[in-house]
Amino acid sequence: MDLTDREVAILDFERTPWDIDGPKEKAIRERFGISPSRYYQIRDSLLDRDAAMEHDPLLVLRLRKLRTKRRFIRYGIPQIHSPIR
Repeated sequence: MDLTDREVAILDFERTPWDIDGPKEKAIRERFGISPSRYYQIRDSLLDRDAAMEHDPLLVLRLRKLRTKRRFIRYGIPQIHSPIR
């Protein structure tokens, strides 16, 4: 299944460096009209899709690595034994 325009926009937004004025959460609300929590839910679900990997493999791999690291820090689950994707 291909990515929607909104999903592509989310991936492109993640590629943006954050030395931009203002907090990222504010930019998320302005650009996508959704809460930051919902944005991160959508973004994280994208990371598991083959279409996202085809669109921008380096970005997806970097974000997957950061997601795994955050989960390890929060829950203390070793990466190898993690039941969380």
